[in-house]
Amino acid sequence: MGGKESKLQYFPFEEACKRMRDAELKRSKDAFKRVATLGGQMSDIVFCREVLGDGVPAGIANLLYRGFGGTSKGLSMKDLLCGLVILTKGSAEEKIKLLFGMYADDSYSYVQKDEMDKLVLDSEGQISSALSDLFLENDQVTFDYFRLWVKAHPDATEMTKWLLMEPMTVSLSDDTDTPTFYQTLAGVTHLEETDISELEKRYWVLKSQSKSGKFDLDTFKAMVCPPVPDAICESLFHAFDENRDNHIDFKEMACGISACCRGPGTERQKFCFKVFDVNHNGKLCEKEIVQMVEALLRIREGNQPTDTMEYDPFYKMDPDTVAKEILASHDGDKDGCITQEEYLVWTVNNALADNFLDLLSQICHLIMGLKPKAKEEEGEIIKEWLQRESKRSFEVGQVWYLISMTWWNSWFDYVSPQIQLVNGRLDNGEGDRVNGTEALHRITKGKHASKALPWDDDSVIIVNMITKGKNSEFNTQINGGFKSSTIPQRSQSACSSPIKTCLSASDSNGLTSISPGPSPKLRKKGLQQTPPLPVKPGPIDNTNLITPSNSKVMSLTNEGGRLRRDVMLVRGKDFELVPEVIWRALSTWYGGNIALPRTVIASKNNNGSPELELYPITVKLLRHQVIPQRPTPTSFSGVMSGIGGMALSMTSYVSNAPPIPRRYVAFTATFSKQHTIQQIYEFLCTKVRFIREDIRLWKIGSKDDSMTLLEDESMTVEECGVEENQSVLIEVRNKDLTWPEEMSQLAKNKTGARKEQVPTHKGATGLNNLGNTCFMNAAVQCVSNTWPLTQYFIGGLHLFELNRSNPLGMKGHIAQRYGELVKDLWSGTSKTIAPLKLRWTIGKYAPRFNGFQQHDSQELLSFLLDGLHEDLNRVHVKPYVELKDSDGRQDEVVAEEAWENHLRRNQSIIVDLFHGQLKSQVRCKECGHLSVRFDPFNYLSLPLPMDSCIHLEVIVTRLDGSVPIKYGIRLNMDEKYKALKKELSNLTGIPTGQILFVEIMGPIVKALPQDNHKVKTLIGGVLYAYELPPHEEIKPMTIEEEKGTAPKNSVGLNDIQRGLATKKIQQKLENGPSSMSNSLTVEDSSANNTPTHSRQPSDVPTMGSLQPTPENPAPKATAEIFSGFAIGVHRKMNLMDVYFVSSQKARPGLFGTPIILPCVEDTTNQDLYQFVWTQVSSDDSLGYEYPFTLKVVKKDGLSCAWCPWYRFCRGCKVECNAEDFNFGSSFLAIDWEPTALHLRYQTALERLYEDHDSVEESRKKQTEPINLDTCLQAFTTEEELGEDELYYCSKCKKHCLASKKLDIWRLPPILIVNLKRFQFLNGRWVKSHKIVNFPIEDFDPSSYLAPRAPSSASEQSVTCMCNSSAEVDRVPNRDIPDHDSAQMEMEEVNSEVSLCKKCQLTQNIPPTAEDPINYNLSSMSCHTGILGGGHYVCYAKNPNQKWYCYNDSSCKECTIDQMDYNSAYILFYERQSIDFSHFIPDVDGREPDLQEIDDEFESDLKKACVLQ
Repeated sequence: MGGKESKLQYFPFEEACKRMRDAELKRSKDAFKRVATLGGQMSDIVFCREVLGDGVPAGIANLLYRGFGGTSKGLSMKDLLCGLVILTKGSAEEKIKLLFGMYADDSYSYVQKDEMDKLVLDSEGQISSALSDLFLENDQVTFDYFRLWVKAHPDATEMTKWLLMEPMTVSLSDDTDTPTFYQTLAGVTHLEETDISELEKRYWVLKSQSKSGKFDLDTFKAMVCPPVPDAICESLFHAFDENRDNHIDFKEMACGISACCRGPGTERQKFCFKVFDVNHNGKLCEKEIVQMVEALLRIREGNQPTDTMEYDPFYKMDPDTVAKEILASHDGDKDGCITQEEYLVWTVNNALADNFLDLLSQICHLIMGLKPKAKEEEGEIIKEWLQRESKRSFEVGQVWYLISMTWWNSWFDYVSPQIQLVNGRLDNGEGDRVNGTEALHRITKGKHASKALPWDDDSVIIVNMITKGKNSEFNTQINGGFKSSTIPQRSQSACSSPIKTCLSASDSNGLTSISPGPSPKLRKKGLQQTPPLPVKPGPIDNTNLITPSNSKVMSLTNEGGRLRRDVMLVRGKDFELVPEVIWRALSTWYGGNIALPRTVIASKNNNGSPELELYPITVKLLRHQVIPQRPTPTSFSGVMSGIGGMALSMTSYVSNAPPIPRRYVAFTATFSKQHTIQQIYEFLCTKVRFIREDIRLWKIGSKDDSMTLLEDESMTVEECGVEENQSVLIEVRNKDLTWPEEMSQLAKNKTGARKEQVPTHKGATGLNNLGNTCFMNAAVQCVSNTWPLTQYFIGGLHLFELNRSNPLGMKGHIAQRYGELVKDLWSGTSKTIAPLKLRWTIGKYAPRFNGFQQHDSQELLSFLLDGLHEDLNRVHVKPYVELKDSDGRQDEVVAEEAWENHLRRNQSIIVDLFHGQLKSQVRCKECGHLSVRFDPFNYLSLPLPMDSCIHLEVIVTRLDGSVPIKYGIRLNMDEKYKALKKELSNLTGIPTGQILFVEIMGPIVKALPQDNHKVKTLIGGVLYAYELPPHEEIKPMTIEEEKGTAPKNSVGLNDIQRGLATKKIQQKLENGPSSMSNSLTVEDSSANNTPTHSRQPSDVPTMGSLQPTPENPAPKATAEIFSGFAIGVHRKMNLMDVYFVSSQKARPGLFGTPIILPCVEDTTNQDLYQFVWTQVSSDDSLGYEYPFTLKVVKKDGLSCAWCPWYRFCRGCKVECNAEDFNFGSSFLAIDWEPTALHLRYQTALERLYEDHDSVEESRKKQTEPINLDTCLQAFTTEEELGEDELYYCSKCKKHCLASKKLDIWRLPPILIVNLKRFQFLNGRWVKSHKIVNFPIEDFDPSSYLAPRAPSSASEQSVTCMCNSSAEVDRVPNRDIPDHDSAQMEMEEVNSEVSLCKKCQLTQNIPPTAEDPINYNLSSMSCHTGILGGGHYVCYAKNPNQKWYCYNDSSCKECTIDQMDYNSAYILFYERQSIDFSHFIPDVDGREPDLQEIDDEFESDLKKACVLQ
């Protein structure tokens, strides 16, 4: 400080330090370090937020930042502290210099007129006339002239008023002390602040393990049962849950722990009484006493060593007998119950009650995180827990932790009672003895007992077998381990309690130490020397148990490391085993560097008995290096160059194939031999955030090219042959959905399948994704699994029918390429095939399918079927066919004519299998003329009803403070909030005029929707509906009221506590307001438009006199005024440990749900207080004053609505009195008193509401699936054509409005149904995620066939179109005769001809009602994801009658239940009762077309596809 470059050079930094106290200087420096940049500067944004606070206008803050010396680079700490000292402790002269620095140039020489005008205008919004006096003589002034001017005009600007006229309301320190949450809680419990801080950390860990996100009964029970008996788990939970809201909050947990662990004995026993008082009536009936005794006996049985159970006086005691004895001895009033006082008398010197207290203490310390107060207490807690656990058998999935024996011995010596020599004997100060050397087993139940092999949260519990079934069998003899006889005993009487430690000599020759290990010093030197006092052990150190690791990559699992194999690790000598709860407690109290969890698994060599796996399998997880993304193709050659990840130069035959992706070791992980591959997949997806469908695991052998895909997820690691240090590749799918390894194999030209990958069934072969080609793969697999067509291609029959001269075809190329691919798919010799040639051929003739963008699978399917049809069309010369109008003729005649015309030009296997006929009729709206056409189709595109309704959920809050209720409502998307009010009124019974909608986001009000606003779905917010008081007509004022002399009905605090205030406000709410408009509007602060009877706040007074008074109410210009209500927001003050100025020591924070406060004309301040209490209190218990204060604030809820910013006021208090509320602001802060907030405010009630039945009904309707019949009904429903779809009427001779209707006339043998999920609505494409239910078998669409006139005869003779005079038999569609498919030369014939038996294959005459048609699903294509992306998968039924899932290169057998019906997009149905062998053409005497694809075409393909 003091440099020439500083604007505050006149005020040295040393002077600033002298004026600051040491604590202020240190705190300010610490605060600066927290917010400063690496360069030691503070930005202007941080200055505004951290130094001044959000209440200061941004312009003012920036001006002060400039005066402090801040620049675009920042503000230094020295300049900041100097500026703060001048601001808070500076003299008038120093403040004038600060003002000059705000407006002066960077050199601190003069002030320019234009610059100062701009600064004042930016900071205050207006320029005072006093500024003209400053620049009368010159446009720039020096400091001396500025000094004289500002003394003459101290009110020239808002900044000068603040610094020179107003008393400074901020300082560098704030000595007021508000208790923190920890201090408040420590004051009402027996816990220290440090205890509460640690408990809070543990609480959030416990809460995070809950499925519901709350510390509920299920979470509590999973943690404490066992050892707590199941019968009292729920009652113990409710003893903690004091407010009965079905979950334990932190305050309840802390208070419960204090009561049962740290309180005096009487308070602890009272807590136990609460546990056994199931019905919460303050008494224990005989039934409750029996349940209590049963639980206490079980607890005592669990605490007692097995070998001493027979000598326990409580052993096999009858609970009913004990209960009767308790009642006989302690039931003073003989009412069959004992009170709490009588219970306390019974617990005196009773061991059963002491056992339960000990167990509660163990649970609170080990599970809930309380740290023991003394080391001896810590030792007793852990020893007793281990004693109880040693009696349990091993269970698969249990988790054990290894602890080095060196550390374990030092800890045991530390926590054991100190032994002293008393008269030549060892004594621990209580006369007890030491005896016994038997070691006890320690084990605990895993957190996920329901799973065979649990994953421990973010860890993998790993294991290798060393143990047997029972704990006693597994137990190795530990020299000096825990002894069964060291369980503490109070005495040997029947009422003794196992609390104290009993020590005795083990034999007459000497002493056996109670420590886990031998004590050489004690044994060597005898009892003549006092052993040194043990010291507290350091952090748990397990480094001597593991092999040092040189790996530089992180491990995904927390196995801690590989145990040493160079020496035999023996329990009791090298390590000790403890359950997870013990490990967690010890590592928290002492710290620990390495956790070594191991898991119990089922032994394969010992009839499945539990074993401990010390040496699990560690693998290296490899990943591919990221390959730079391909450039976006800009031409056809560029598009095709990307296929298969290959680069292409169209001018060279040399392929620039991309480099093979390199692999690197990314992680290591350790898995149990019995972990399944599915578990590993799930773990990797959770840990590394993969999507299951986007990763594959490969086991890499000794040679890098020896790889095995781990796809059988039911196999275990051991069954897959994964060995120690095995390399496993995590293959991640590329963004274009290709697999790197597949692309690498294509680049190596190794497309042949490995022997271990040959599928067991033909057709179970996947297709490689060549870059977002899943749309093609799914469509091809659907067509490939159409067995009649596949038989046709496998048999090579397509080579006999290639039509290379068809101008509409593709020279036979599509049919050839598809035929080659189908033969490969059904050869049964390859697991996957790359459809490079078919992909290239499709791109050649349909460039729209090029590139790496996702396309519509239905469009590809349509192109493929059309291409196959034209390439296989048996009609080589298509005749001219004239399209005739129906002209009133019968539908049968017109349909027959259209179908025959279609067959004259189209004859192929595709027509035979897939083509049907639709009836389309259009009716003119003007003349009624009906035009009927019959058109062929190869698939039915069924519309899905798009969601035209919006689902809204509204939480309704009533005036009486009852629990809010959430309602569900469905409205049309174009409806307005007025309609929503009407629907909500019908459900709630609240009149529409009394409903106020409020959009709430977090703790603030986001918006107040008006009736004429359009309803919308809220993003991140919640819609509330508040009940307002009813309306009432405005009554004329009395003379007394006009003069202001009318007496006011005041209600004092005593009346509040007697309930009179509640009656008064309820009466007012029932009578209703005298002035409230129907529309919810924010009144203009400058307009005088309030009702006649309302009070008008006075105008804004001059600065310097802004304190509200009864004569001078709040300044209205600074507040928003609502009509009929005010908004209250909950607020608390958050104490900051470091801050710059006093106003920032306690920063306001909003929380909870805002409250709408009805404000009528005669509403008093006291009414507002009572209404808030009604809304927030769960009971009517009110102390001597309300636990909160109401303050008027601005909309943000952080600063005062009445005071100017430089008062740094957080809100002026609304006194709790009988004065009328002055409506100075419509925003009130509910400032909670800190102690009441910490102890009385119930956080759980902030978002508490109940669901109305309408919520479930509305959600169900919104997501309710539809049936395929619904889609067919919509398809065949008559629709009105709009103005943009005018129909040209042949009768009116003009374009007219019309209606259109579609019907099915003929159904094909193979019916393809496309569910139109992609539709163009409101100018944009959208996808419908509607679930469609469709039948798998026996689908009968005959009910949607167009009606027909009854036929007079079932058979008739006509002339066939092939000019033969054979009789034509009309037969049902399901009975198709043999077909001679010799090539026919088509000629023009008249419309009176029909088909002979040679042509009846395609004569799909619909059946009558007596002949239903049934279809079975053969395959389907599914689309998941969003529009323009997503993924396609095919499900198809193999001829072996098994279903398979084709997911690109993956092909897995699946069941019907595993298929994804919800995302079905294309359905392939196969007609029942058809002998598809009749569709196979007779090729006898004909030669196949074996011509290869021409050289030019093949050369282009080679340019794109030739590899290394």
